[in-house]
Amino acid sequence: MLRLFALTATGVLMSSTAFAEIRIAHVYGKTGSLEAYAAQSHNGLMLGLEYATNGTMEINGEKIVLIEKDTQLKPDIGRALLEEAYGDDDAHIAVGPVSSGVALAMLPVAEEYERVLIVEPAVADSITGENWNPYIFRTGRNSSQDAISNAVALGGEGVVVATLAQDYAFGRDGVAAFREALEETGATIAHEEYVPTDTTDFTAAAERIFTNMADLEGEKKLFIIWAGGGNPMGKINAMEPERFGIEIASGGNILAALKAHKEIPGMEGATYYYYEIPQNPINEWLVKTHFERFDSPPDFFTAGGMAAGLAIVEAIKRAGGAEDTDALIEAMEGMTWETPKGPMQFRVEDHQAMQSMYHFRTEIQDGKDYGVPVLVREIGMDEMNIPVRNQ
Repeated sequence: MLRLFALTATGVLMSSTAFAEIRIAHVYGKTGSLEAYAAQSHNGLMLGLEYATNGTMEINGEKIVLIEKDTQLKPDIGRALLEEAYGDDDAHIAVGPVSSGVALAMLPVAEEYERVLIVEPAVADSITGENWNPYIFRTGRNSSQDAISNAVALGGEGVVVATLAQDYAFGRDGVAAFREALEETGATIAHEEYVPTDTTDFTAAAERIFTNMADLEGEKKLFIIWAGGGNPMGKINAMEPERFGIEIASGGNILAALKAHKEIPGMEGATYYYYEIPQNPINEWLVKTHFERFDSPPDFFTAGGMAAGLAIVEAIKRAGGAEDTDALIEAMEGMTWETPKGPMQFRVEDHQAMQSMYHFRTEIQDGKDYGVPVLVREIGMDEMNIPVRNQ
């Protein structure tokens, strides 16, 4: 089945230019430390386009041509490749990238060429915040959605939190949003720790956290925000934070990263997606098809990529084509569409996709080598007061 899927994708890429085409550029970090995220995102995008077009890979009789470009996780390369996609390849819409730093470099290019860029799955708030422009839409969740849903799951009167995050836009935006969201729950942040993205030894950072938390009163939690390899959760858990009355907490992650969660049964947090949580026809199709084609369940960013593909097809249908960017923007602003997570809606003010998140509790289950995020409750989009970009 995997071979058949690859042939389908190749057929899309080889579609003849003699016929009307809809050109979509996927500009993302195929290589580098986030390549697992990238592969999931691309597979999800292809599956979304397939599902939304009933397998034809056509919209209103026009063939979809999918153009792939590898940013290598480098902002300057990402910017140049997006310019190439819009300028040389005449892409109507672009999707990507994986890294928030690369995304921030790419945003001005969309405005310069007056073409839509759907950001998926880069997370930093500033993408749909201070660095936003009207050509940017985001199907992925932002740092505030991560933070506020985790604050809802973890916060409360008497809760004292320390944070550990990577020292770049993803980590700092995430902590800033989490800090603000926690204040509304009555919880407080006692200490913030930032480390380089390639850190592998967390001893010094953990010791600083323990020192700052040791004598505090209340329910003490260490909230970890991390992307990519070198996840610190297991290493810090091995240092026995419970000696200081500290519980580790974290949001959801890809299946490979959830292996570290197995060491902390009962841990709670909020997640963007886990394949067994949403109950709807699109997710049922995604799970069934992904198992058939890849012999594995869809992961965190597979669902996000699929949401982007579904949004593209819905927007082009509503706009009557892909060539008129103004018509696309008009169609997408306020647009609600169905995804593996259920309905999403592009907010008019900043084009951020509003969506549900999921409060989970980690369980150990037979046959799974990772901690399973079992649903406590769905946190609806109406329950999260997601800040709107600066006007």
